[in-house]
Amino acid sequence: MKRIAIKQIMLGLAASTLLAGGVPLAAAQTTTDTDAQTAQPGATGTAKPTKAERKAARKQARAKKNAELKKLEDAGYQPSRNDPNYPNDLQKAQKKAGIGTGASQ
Repeated sequence: MKRIAIKQIMLGLAASTLLAGGVPLAAAQTTTDTDAQTAQPGATGTAKPTKAERKAARKQARAKKNAELKKLEDAGYQPSRNDPNYPNDLQKAQKKAGIGTGASQ
C-alpha cells in the first residue's frame, strides 16, 4: 500500500512538472514599432548578396589563390612533388615570395 502511494505521488509530481514546463511565461518587455521593424530579417540594412555578387566574389578569391600559388611556384615550391620536407619547403617559399607564414609553425 505504501509503494502505491509513493508511486502515485511521484507520478503526480512528474505530471505537474511536465505541465508547468509547457506553460509559457508572460513576457515582461513590450515591443515598440521600431523594435518590431528591426526584428524583421532584412530590415537592418544588410541585404543578402545576389547570385552575381557571390559568383564575382568566388572568382576573385580563386584568382587571388591562383596568383599566390604562382608566386610560391616561382619561389621554388613544387606542390605536386612528394616531399618529406613539406612544411619547411613551403615556409621557405613563402618567405622568399613574401606571402606570409604558414599554418604550421
